[in-house]
Amino acid sequence: MDRSLRVAVIGDRDPRFPSHLATEDALRHAAAYLGIRVDIRWLATEPLESDLAEVKAADVLWCAPGSPYRSLRGALAALRHGREHSVPTLGTCGGCQHMIIEYARHVLGYEDAQHAEYDPYASTLFVSELTCSPAGKTMPVTLVPGTRVAALYGRTEVDEEYYCNFGLDPSRQETLHDGGFSVIGVDGDGEARVLEIPGHPYYVATLFVPQTRSRPGAPHPLVVGLLRAAL
Repeated sequence: MDRSLRVAVIGDRDPRFPSHLATEDALRHAAAYLGIRVDIRWLATEPLESDLAEVKAADVLWCAPGSPYRSLRGALAALRHGREHSVPTLGTCGGCQHMIIEYARHVLGYEDAQHAEYDPYASTLFVSELTCSPAGKTMPVTLVPGTRVAALYGRTEVDEEYYCNFGLDPSRQETLHDGGFSVIGVDGDGEARVLEIPGHPYYVATLFVPQTRSRPGAPHPLVVGLLRAAL
């Protein structure tokens, strides 16, 4: 076990959040499975507004649950670096939502793209409150065959746990998908639950929290895939 990866977790860590502790555990489970070590560093969002040194030093990025963050701008700056510099990046729950906003602003040109938790009355909402909240539920997700995520799971029907009340606004789903941030996993109503950028080494966003289903000796495949992409 002589290989080590530096993992920067973007988010404002709170030890009271089970999903934050589960994020650390899931990384360790996946690292043990791969026979490597991980150096996990949480990066609070406010300092990222002016200093991305820790982001640039990371081998892997994980944008954590727990929105709204203290700094939307800091989180988006870190995600932009991961996307533009081919750093393996995973965003779960709130992290997924911020990946959507970053892409809408900096790739699709919607400079005022907004998240309803920060501004529920914004004119260009890309992330809005879900009509039927999946928070606290384990629900089925259907994956597109042939995608990276489907390959990691080894199947196209999975069940995952949710903590969130917000997601990609359905009116923006086609715009985001056609713009290159592909919707490759949906719920029973066809609403986005998983997105990835084809051609990027690993840029995956999930509305669910895969880390909560990771166990010692049985790491979550998406976390294994995240670390493996950096090896």
